[in-house]
Amino acid sequence: MRLFIGLDVPYEMRRNLELLLQLLKPKADIQWSSLANLHLTTKFIGEWPEERLDELKEALAAVPRPGQMQIAIRGLGWFPDARHPRVFWAGIQAPDTLAELARATEARCEGLGIAAEGRDYNPHLTLARVRRPTDLTMLQKAISELPSTDFGVFTSTAFHLYQSKLSPGGSVYTKLANYSLTS
Repeated sequence: MRLFIGLDVPYEMRRNLELLLQLLKPKADIQWSSLANLHLTTKFIGEWPEERLDELKEALAAVPRPGQMQIAIRGLGWFPDARHPRVFWAGIQAPDTLAELARATEARCEGLGIAAEGRDYNPHLTLARVRRPTDLTMLQKAISELPSTDFGVFTSTAFHLYQSKLSPGGSVYTKLANYSLTS
């Protein structure tokens, strides 16, 4: 099973980003994300044996609850940078409790033998991936001309364990467990 841990992005926020992508998609031939699958990852697990799924669920149930959090979607950017783009993202502004949640889920996962990320948590929403060298001049110009890169604020009340199944039409995500952010 291919698994990850994350937060849902509400429909209203996905709709705001869909309007953005309707404007930007014609500007570059890159792999655009399906916004129906949009989520805020706190920990990528990767392959996990189904027979150990209950063990993982129990470990996540023991993660300290930081309380609900206000999360803003603001700004656009590139990983690793605009000169060598691989990922086009929307930025996340959140309280420190989001990073604390990511660290806590990582610690619980490490206790089960799941490798640590090896880098600081950098919350973002992946909007597209650049798989091959592509001229992004028109896309970068369109981004620079946007009147705003503020896409809204939402309240997150839970985190989730997801399964990711790869299919010819793209990844399909299924929630396997839900965990309230409040005790």
